[in-house]
Amino acid sequence: MIRYARITGWGKYVPARVLTNHDLAQMVDTSDEWITSHTGIKERRIRGEHETTSSMAVAASLQALDKAGLTPQDLDLIIVATNSPDYMLPGVANIVQHRLGATCGAFTLVNGCSGWVYALVTASQFIQTGMYSNILVVGVEIISHAVDWQDRTTCVLFGDAAAAVVLQPSEEPSGVLSFELGSDGSGAEYLYVPAAGTVKPLADNVESIVKNRECYIKMNGQGVLRFAVRVFARSLKRVIYQAGLTPDDIDLYIPHQANARLIELGARMLRQPLDKFYINIHKYGNTSTASVPLALVEAIEEGRLKPGDKIALIAFGAGLTWASAVVQMGVGEISPAHSLFSLGRARYLARRAQNAILDTAQSIVLPLYTFVRIRTRNGK
Repeated sequence: MIRYARITGWGKYVPARVLTNHDLAQMVDTSDEWITSHTGIKERRIRGEHETTSSMAVAASLQALDKAGLTPQDLDLIIVATNSPDYMLPGVANIVQHRLGATCGAFTLVNGCSGWVYALVTASQFIQTGMYSNILVVGVEIISHAVDWQDRTTCVLFGDAAAAVVLQPSEEPSGVLSFELGSDGSGAEYLYVPAAGTVKPLADNVESIVKNRECYIKMNGQGVLRFAVRVFARSLKRVIYQAGLTPDDIDLYIPHQANARLIELGARMLRQPLDKFYINIHKYGNTSTASVPLALVEAIEEGRLKPGDKIALIAFGAGLTWASAVVQMGVGEISPAHSLFSLGRARYLARRAQNAILDTAQSIVLPLYTFVRIRTRNGK
């Protein structure tokens, strides 16, 4: 019998402090109009004085456990995805486990903005193999501590948040139906913090690190954008087809909230209406690892999802990494495309062939369209 990993609980936590574009315009040379038009961001949340990565993770986790009807003692495993732990050592997942009062194993997963989707897929494997039954998967980020508030190219982008889900076994189709995990380490320095690791230890290089502001995020914006455009639609199409579906079959797309303009481009590349893409970047900015789970939780809270709905997740970022997955909420039927001889499979294959033709035409036209649009926006 096939064992699935169903999402049974969810929760979120965002700090109370709001930093608006108007606030940022008083700190660096920027404006609300510029930030909004280029990114879609209007405001972001910044952690309070006494808030830590572990405290925010615990707040979101308690909500998720309550929704699932579990106590911390019921957990078999905790996975915390983050790039901003409380300490370099120990891992923040161990602190979260202790503060929750759980008695299970716990580990931290560090993989840029893709980390939570990686963690979701990992947790699903533990359940599908029958090893564990109750797993907490957290995405949490206090990215503001690594932001250079003098660098207007990066400080306008990021915010702090936490979100979590609980996975439990199900005999009915649900949870992760297909996935793709990707990495391209050749772009490691497109988005990174240069110092305070083993390449440039803090203790031996304090003066130069401080002078050159190397303990903050550095980003090659154009390099990251080119990478994101390349993987966004392609990776989603692969996992959608792998699940025996077509883009039209997806009820809601939940992309990494890196840039609203990128999400708009992704919708065009998938030939899907923008209203099928959940967007909350205007409220929170890019919350890194917390981005996708935060959007998922808010979509559920707003009634955008119901049992049986199929969603497509895509995350990408530092590494460079990406991760995509098709997830079924609640329980439902498996796609008829998986039946070798059926009318449903014939229809699926016909739609997939039609999409392949359109994809080929789009791959020729879209780069030219994007180039012309950028030139027009720049007034050239």
